[in-house]
Amino acid sequence: MAFESLTSRLQEAFRRLRGKGKLTEKDVNEALREIRLALLEADVNYRVVKDFVGRVKEAALGQDVLSSLTPGQQVIKIVHEKLVELLGQSPARLEVANTPPSVYMLVGLQGAGKTTASAKLAYMLRRQGRKPLLASVDVYRPAAVEQLQILAASVPADFFPAEGPAGRQPLALARQAVGEARRVGADALLLDTAGRLQIDEAMMQELADLQAAVQPQEILLVVDAMTGQDAVNVAKAFQDRLGLTGVILSKLDGDTRGGAALSIRAVTGTPIKFASLGEKLDTLEAFHPDRMATRILGMGDVLTLIEKAQATMDAEKARALAGKMARAELTLDDFLEQLQQMRRLGPLDQILGMLPGFGPAKQLKGLQVDEKELSHVEAIIRSMTVQERRNPAIIDGSRRRRIAAGSGTRVQDVNRLLKQFEQTRQMLKQFGALDKKARRHGGPGRFPLLPPDPGARR
Repeated sequence: MAFESLTSRLQEAFRRLRGKGKLTEKDVNEALREIRLALLEADVNYRVVKDFVGRVKEAALGQDVLSSLTPGQQVIKIVHEKLVELLGQSPARLEVANTPPSVYMLVGLQGAGKTTASAKLAYMLRRQGRKPLLASVDVYRPAAVEQLQILAASVPADFFPAEGPAGRQPLALARQAVGEARRVGADALLLDTAGRLQIDEAMMQELADLQAAVQPQEILLVVDAMTGQDAVNVAKAFQDRLGLTGVILSKLDGDTRGGAALSIRAVTGTPIKFASLGEKLDTLEAFHPDRMATRILGMGDVLTLIEKAQATMDAEKARALAGKMARAELTLDDFLEQLQQMRRLGPLDQILGMLPGFGPAKQLKGLQVDEKELSHVEAIIRSMTVQERRNPAIIDGSRRRRIAAGSGTRVQDVNRLLKQFEQTRQMLKQFGALDKKARRHGGPGRFPLLPPDPGARR
C-alpha cells in the first residue's frame, strides 16, 4: 500500500507529541528529526526535505503553538498544511481548447504506463460526458498500437488508426489523428507517444516535433511512482525540454515509498494532475493535494470514498435499500447486491485506508482482506433458490447441505454466512430506525451518500 512506511513513521513522531501537555523547543526538534528521517527514507528529494522541515519548524516554534493547550495537535496541523503546500495546494484541472478537439499528449519512459494511463484518462473523460479519441503514435514498440486499440474498445472510445502504422511516421500520424478527431466529433484527442528505456536525444526531439505539429493543450508526463527519486529526475528532464503542464502518477497503489509524489512538484514546478491507484480503467483519480496529505498522515480520505460511492451506487436502489433497512425487510438478494456494489468501489484494503483510524499503518497490520472469501459468499447466495434468498428462515439442514455442495463450500461456511446475515439485518434494522428518528426531528439522516429524493417535499 502506498506511503505505508512513511505514514507509520510520521504517526510515531506525532504519538510522542500528543503525550505532552506542553511542548518545548527540544520536543519540536526531536519530532522534526523523525519527520526528516521518515521523508528521506521515503526517497523524497534531499533539498525538498530540508526546505519542508525548515518551514514546519518556523511555524511550529511560534508562541501560539508552544503555549497552546493542544500543542501536539497544532504541530500535526502545521505538518498537514505544509504537505498540502508541497503537493500543490489545490487540484489542477485539464485545459480545454476553445475549438475542439483538445489535444492531450502523454509522454514518459517505456514501462511507465503511458498506454494504460491514456485509456484510463479516456475512461474518466467519457464519464464526464466528453467524447475522447485515442491514438497511438508509437511506431517502435511491438504491439503498442494493438494494446491501445484493445483498451479503447474497453472504455469504449473511438480509436485511430484502425490499422497498424507500419512504415508511417509519428508526425504524420499525429496530424491525421487531429483530423480524425474533428471528423468524428471528438472533443478530446489523447496521443500515446513512444518512450525509451532511458532519456535520449532522439526521443526528446521527436516529442518536441510532435508538440510543434499539434500544439497540445496539455503535455502530461506519466511517471512510475515506484521509481522514487528517479521519477523526479525524469520529470525534470522532460520539463526542461518540453515544458510539461501536468504529471500522472502511475502505480501509486504499489509498494511505493512516496518520494516521487512529494518531490515532483517542488523540483519541477509541474502540478500532479492524476494518480493511478490500480490496474482497472476506473482507478485513475484526480489528484487532490489536501486529500493526499490526509492519506499520508493516516487520517483517511472520506471525501474520495464518498465520491467513489456516489459514482458506483445506483441512487434508486440505494433509496429502496434504505427503506428495507428501516422495515427490517433486507433479503439475501439485497445482501448480494451490496456486496457487489462494495466490490465495485475497489480493493477493500484501499477502502479501509480511506477511513479515519484505518490508515495504512498499524491499524491494518495483519488484516487480511481475502477477496476469495467474498467470492465464496457470492457463490453460496447464488446457489440458493429465490424463496431461500427472500426467507432464509426456511433453510434447514438438508437445504444447507445442498447449498454447500452447489457452491463448492462447506456446510460450516453456509452456517457462518447465515449467522452473519442475521446479525447484519438486526444491526441495519436499528440503523434504519435511528435514521428515521433523525429525519423526523429535522436532521439529515444517516445516509449522507444518498442524493436527495427528487419526489420529497422541500
